[in-house]
Amino acid sequence: MSKNKSLMFGMGLLAGVVGGLVAGVLFAPKPGEESRKELKDAACELYEKHSPAIAEAKRQAMENVDLMKYKLERQFRKYNNMVKSKKLLKAKELEDLGSEASEFDY
Repeated sequence: MSKNKSLMFGMGLLAGVVGGLVAGVLFAPKPGEESRKELKDAACELYEKHSPAIAEAKRQAMENVDLMKYKLERQFRKYNNMVKSKKLLKAKELEDLGSEASEFDY
């Protein structure tokens, strides 16, 4: 759990740094073309510097997505099986009631 918290802190810190860079470049009193170039350079540099951490975060996120998908599919199968068994029980009850009713038709 501690690893997860530190990963979330790291991702939040990275998002804050990126947001600060973007805001700083966008609000700087420079021409648009120069600002866009600086923003692009800063983003490329940040990506190159933190590429392994980004790849690891992406890998962990995909693992968590796959795990949640598996758990949801398993729960859906359990629920589906429960509904089917209840329908079978109800059909059996109705069949038994029908056979009892036909006994009294004489």
